[in-house]
Amino acid sequence: MRHRITPLKNKGFSVLLALAMLGCGASAAAAETVGTSLPRLFDARERIARPDLSQVIRLRILTTVDFPPFNFADQTGRLSGFNVDLAREICTELQIEPKCQIQALPYDELEKTLESGGGEAVMAGIAVTPELRRRFLFSRPYLGIPARFARNRAATIGGDTAAALAGRPVGVVKGTVHEDMLKAFFPTSAAKSFEGYEPMLEALKKGEVDAVFADGLRLPFWVAGEASGNCCALFDGPYLSQKYLGEGLSVMIRRSDPDLVAAFDHALLELSRNGRLQDIYLRYFPNGLY
Repeated sequence: MRHRITPLKNKGFSVLLALAMLGCGASAAAAETVGTSLPRLFDARERIARPDLSQVIRLRILTTVDFPPFNFADQTGRLSGFNVDLAREICTELQIEPKCQIQALPYDELEKTLESGGGEAVMAGIAVTPELRRRFLFSRPYLGIPARFARNRAATIGGDTAAALAGRPVGVVKGTVHEDMLKAFFPTSAAKSFEGYEPMLEALKKGEVDAVFADGLRLPFWVAGEASGNCCALFDGPYLSQKYLGEGLSVMIRRSDPDLVAAFDHALLELSRNGRLQDIYLRYFPNGLY
């Protein structure tokens, strides 16, 4: 089974977020306000040498057009999005722009196309799994995927942190990593499972649960959109956990191309250090994701 990180359906939102980094075995969250800055994924003192790419004939980076705001076709049909702009910056950083091609394919064709030599890398929001790691190599992650709480404004919650949800009904989608994460890190909340995302949000809107815990990419847009009717607000967080939410966005590469992994890691480190990764991030998430 293939896994994909859930896409957003539009760009930008107007909520300032606080980051709580959750370790895989931690029992509580430590919050750090970071505003519109990306969490630091590379050590500022780290050095990753750029491999010699002179023998690379071309670098075809495969993506899709159905994963906004990460990959999509704009009104003129041009490939756009966070991943697409980042791919172009990576090629510039590696000084191989003439050799770079960004190609869009249906999502279900990405893996077999990469394996068969129809491309050299994939940047399309594929979630890293143990099964995929056996078949492919991956760059260092460049963007973490958070989880969030949203609360009903009418609910009486005595506090502004997740600790105030102890004993309160919190909705979550059944059988998801968010359900597992809620029960592991917030065991005192009264988890109420729903069969789907929309029923969960409808229950929150009606006040049948005090809060919900879900995908931190989608939830802020629902809260700020017309569908919520201004019923609700984001609450505490967001939260990152590699154990439950995965490693985040990274570049998938054939196992036969380890030098390309080093090249992407080198470029991502440099783009993180010189601020260009932050610039691209703010282009698509102008008010921050964390």
